Amino acid sequence: MPSQSTESVMNRFVEFINTGDEGLAREVISPDAVFHAPSHPEPLRGPDGYMEVIGMMRSAFPDVQWTLEETVTEGDTVAARFTMRGTHDGEFFGIPASGNKISVQAMNFYYLAAGRIVGERGQPDLLGVMQQIGALPAP
Repeated sequence: MPSQSTESVMNRFVEFINTGDEGLAREVISPDAVFHAPSHPEPLRGPDGYMEVIGMMRSAFPDVQWTLEETVTEGDTVAARFTMRGTHDGEFFGIPASGNKISVQAMNFYYLAAGRIVGERGQPDLLGVMQQIGALPAP
């Protein structure tokens, strides 16, 4: 695959997470990629690992959408701030659907090589999600 600009890779990645398109996953995520997600104790690997996270989110928030708000790039590392929005229409970490709308921030670091994502460390605002779905008291 020819090398792509960081902006192009991130735009395709956002398209992937907002559609769940497996073809896009395989285009932008390296088969050897390693993802550290707070929802899983062990790192996830490759496009299939990322599809697992997307599947988990879509089962709880079928209309989930991520908006890439800003990025800072240094070499092949991208710091990205997202806003995640959706409706809690399915079970999430054992919490039954509430029908509540959520809007929370996430800060992620992406590591790129040869025009693909080879790693991610994600930190979504899970406390905010749990408060907004009614699982924890709001401040």
